[in-house]
Formats: sequence, structure tokens, C-alpha cells
Amino acid sequence: MPTERPDTAVTSPVDPLASPSEPSRRTFIATSTAVGSAVVAGGLVAGPLPPLGTEAAVAAEAAPSSRVSMTVNGVRHTVAIDNRTSLLDLLREHLDLTGSKKGCNAGACGACTVLIDGRRVNSCLTLAVRLEGTEVTTIEGLEKGDQLHPLQQAFIDQDAFQCGFCTSGQIVSGVGCIQEGHTGSADEIREWMSGNLCRCGCYVKIVRAVEQTAGRK
Repeated sequence: MPTERPDTAVTSPVDPLASPSEPSRRTFIATSTAVGSAVVAGGLVAGPLPPLGTEAAVAAEAAPSSRVSMTVNGVRHTVAIDNRTSLLDLLREHLDLTGSKKGCNAGACGACTVLIDGRRVNSCLTLAVRLEGTEVTTIEGLEKGDQLHPLQQAFIDQDAFQCGFCTSGQIVSGVGCIQEGHTGSADEIREWMSGNLCRCGCYVKIVRAVEQTAGRK
């Protein structure tokens, strides 16, 4: 009968350079595996990261909102908006009044100028939620039917625009300037219109248009 050979113990080769106190590579791997298993079993390993943008989406859903009512160009509007919405975004994105332009979006160029209760403001810096009960006038609200506002006509007469991007803000600001009575001289008009920039450099003709409307020319 064949006889079974007894199990023979297999010994690992000894690293002659390793000190007796240092763990072998096999011991290190076994220990690391055991520790990793324990961490997983203990629930200490973080789960998969949420998709990019999830936190932003959650924050957007939780953003506070309000209902606000205002009169825009003679029409009463009541809208529910995020409290962070600017008047400019309300006009352009919610009411489809795109005449007010988004230039710098920092209140430095005047392209977004509108009138609130007759006062000139940069709509990009004005929170819409604060305008309950106010009356807002944009470039679209200046003309009466098919009849242009006198300053709109003066801009045409004086050729006071080129690319036209800043023109709506220039005209609305000019209307406010005239209503405020700051048209005593060309220098006074320049001073009180200085918040409205024209990258095409039509300042001389813009001043002439304001003068024409104010009855100075």
C-alpha cells in the first residue's frame, strides 16, 4: 500500500539583513489587511462621494423666496422670486424686458440704469425683493405707443450712439438727469451722467441730446 507522507512544514527564507525586531513583508501585509477589514466592519470607511453639484442643487432648493408686487412700465406684476434676485435679472429673466443691459454687473457702467419712483438706480445692484409697491420704469416704458420719448428722438437726431449697447441706460439716465434739473450746462450734464459709460466714446453727442431734450438747444 502506498503510504502518505506526513505534512512537511515549509519555512520562509530568512532575510539576513533584517533585524529580529523588524516585521517581515508577509507579516506587514497580513496586519494591514486585518486592520483594513476591521475599519470596514466598524463603518469607518466613507461612502461614495455625491455627484458634483449636488450640494449646490440642495442649497438652491433651500434658498429663501418671497412674493413681491411692483408696477413696471405701468403694469402691475406679482412674482415669486429667490430673495437674491436682482432687479435686472427680474426684468430680463422673469418679465422679458431685455432693454436694460447687463454690462459689468457691478454697478460701474450704467448699462442697466432704470428709474424707481423716478430715481435713477443701477438695477444690477438692487434686490428685487426690496421693491414692494414701487414703480419701475425701463427703456421700454418711455415711449407712448408709437411715439418715442423726446430724449429717444434726440439720440437719433444727434446720432448719439454707435454699437447701442449702453444706449438704453444712457437714455434712462438722461431722463432722470433732466427730471432732477441737472441740465444747467454741458459740464453739469457730464457730471450727472458720469456714471454711464460709453465705450464707443459718444459723450459729446450724448450731452447734445440731453441738452436738446431739456430745451437748451
